[in-house]
Amino acid sequence: MCGEVRYEIHGPIRDVIACHCEQCRRVSGHFIAATAAHHEHIKITNDAGLAWFEGTATIRRGFCKLCGSTLFFDHGSAYPMGITAGSLDNSDDVTLRVHIWTNEAGHYYKLDGDGVPTFTSAQWRARQGWDPLSWSDGENHVEGARKFDDYERAGKT
Repeated sequence: MCGEVRYEIHGPIRDVIACHCEQCRRVSGHFIAATAAHHEHIKITNDAGLAWFEGTATIRRGFCKLCGSTLFFDHGSAYPMGITAGSLDNSDDVTLRVHIWTNEAGHYYKLDGDGVPTFTSAQWRARQGWDPLSWSDGENHVEGARKFDDYERAGKT
């Protein structure tokens, strides 16, 4: 928002996931809509405002320490890095594909009527592969990734 963190993506990006888990709701004040890109395709061009918060043993959140904008969700180099969809300068290559962790959604809003599939936390974790969503290059970016079923957040299963 303030321009003190700038990045470029030189590669494919994933379609957008809207996460309604309690952690994302508390971080954002509502829910998080995020795309993703592989680490090697992300170039930080201005990190003057970039700060990282180690949320758990398996995820850190990147944000601007000057204006407070939530920007990145880093699960480690084995996974694509989450990037808030609202921080993209151009979001023409992505579309909202799924609402996840809907069982933790705030009670003040409803998740119906937009035609986008919804998954509870159990349903999302039970699916095959870590990231079965579409990527802007049409390729399968799941190959070689650990299954999401094997991923555990510190203190949660």
